[in-house]
Amino acid sequence: MYSKNVIVKNNSGLHTKDLTTFILCTHQFKSKIWIEHEERRINAKSLLAVLSLDVKPQTEITIIADGEDSEQAVNDIVSLIESNFGNT
Repeated sequence: MYSKNVIVKNNSGLHTKDLTTFILCTHQFKSKIWIEHEERRINAKSLLAVLSLDVKPQTEITIIADGEDSEQAVNDIVSLIESNFGNT
């Protein structure tokens, strides 16, 4: 299992078009991937689950993965979030 904290800095949090990019990224990996936020852990590969977290801008979340490609998955997802979902 591997995890990292990251701050969601974009103006919409984990919502709208950026969420589609996020979900597509998570589906590239075989590992199980979760997001932790405010004592909740959800499946990061589920659009509805991620929306249910209601992550606002400037919020810290934890990306967690468990599986053969867990470190790569977490690092790539954190990089995507830090790059403002490719909208830098």
